[in-house]
Amino acid sequence: MPDSQFLDWPFFEDRHRDLVKALEPWAQDTQARLSRTVDAHDADALTRAWVQALGDAGWLQYSAIDPDHPEVPLDVRSLCLIRETLARHHGLADFAFAMQGLGTGALSLFGSPEQRAVLRRSRAGQCITAFALTEPQSGSDVANSTMTARREGDHYVLDGEKTWISNGGIADGYTVFARTGDAPGAKGLSAFWVPADTPGLTIAERLHTLAPHPLARLRFEACRVPVSQRIGESGAGFRMAMSVLDVFRSTVAAAALGFARRACDEAVTRVQTRHIAGQPLAESQMVQGHIADMALSVDASALLVYRAAWLKDQGASRVSREAAMAKLFATEEAQKVIDLAVQLHGGEGVRSGAVVEHLYRDIRALRIYEGASDVQRVVIARHALHAG
Repeated sequence: MPDSQFLDWPFFEDRHRDLVKALEPWAQDTQARLSRTVDAHDADALTRAWVQALGDAGWLQYSAIDPDHPEVPLDVRSLCLIRETLARHHGLADFAFAMQGLGTGALSLFGSPEQRAVLRRSRAGQCITAFALTEPQSGSDVANSTMTARREGDHYVLDGEKTWISNGGIADGYTVFARTGDAPGAKGLSAFWVPADTPGLTIAERLHTLAPHPLARLRFEACRVPVSQRIGESGAGFRMAMSVLDVFRSTVAAAALGFARRACDEAVTRVQTRHIAGQPLAESQMVQGHIADMALSVDASALLVYRAAWLKDQGASRVSREAAMAKLFATEEAQKVIDLAVQLHGGEGVRSGAVVEHLYRDIRALRIYEGASDVQRVVIARHALHAG
């Protein structure tokens, strides 16, 4: 059992502590079971298995609002605690949970009662979801999106491409952002729920990355969706996307924190059991300095992560500054912590299949997706420059 003293911090309530107490053994047992029953090299199959397991066990109930009680908001501290815990056990466990939340985020926050019916299936693990925002030419510059949604009677016709879409190729439905022409730039985007079997939507390319995940480039060609599948008002898509990211950006930081905690635990075990010149590595003051730096990074990251989550749960309308700080610091520090853990393992640290080798590959993408580190710096600087 990892260090859980942070759960005594005033950010948390008893229900959060109970959540972690129940999730920790479940995640450990489920990881062991899936490692025996699912091919570890098949990212699609393993992601599906984690979604199903998370749904069956009820953990996906936290990923989206209850459509029967839409007045109860998402609990961001719970989202963060779940992502941190799952990330310590397996990167795809965290990925599977996170994408069920991100993929339905716009429906949770802005969907109609009829649209939110999808949430019953996603919360049960019966509908895999995805968030389709990024385009080949725009990346983090969402206002530069060029995919169009042209109104034709009681339908919209979608044309364009989305790329680096998590769960692309295995999702049952996508939240898609496209330009409806209501206004130039960011104000001209709208959001749509598009089932994966909609004619005109195809998987143009499966994308392969350093840490295998289901990823794809999507193509929309004369893809017709009913007006009833537009989420919220026409032209409000950018605001919706930013609102969803405002909730889930802190959870990316929590996943990085989970990776860092696991790396720190692995490093501590390594230096206590590995002997050099007749004494444990842990007796070396240089090694002790590295362990101290790792522990400091973990705690500082946790403070920023759970400050942002707590503020959002207290009713703050936006936590862009706090979420950006949490994501920037936690992901960058996790990269350093994991690199140190690899170094302290020596040759074993780069052995294919080693825990810290997996972590080394898992962490890199978190410094890019949902706003790269330099984008977070811009967000933080803007708030600092306009404070007061």
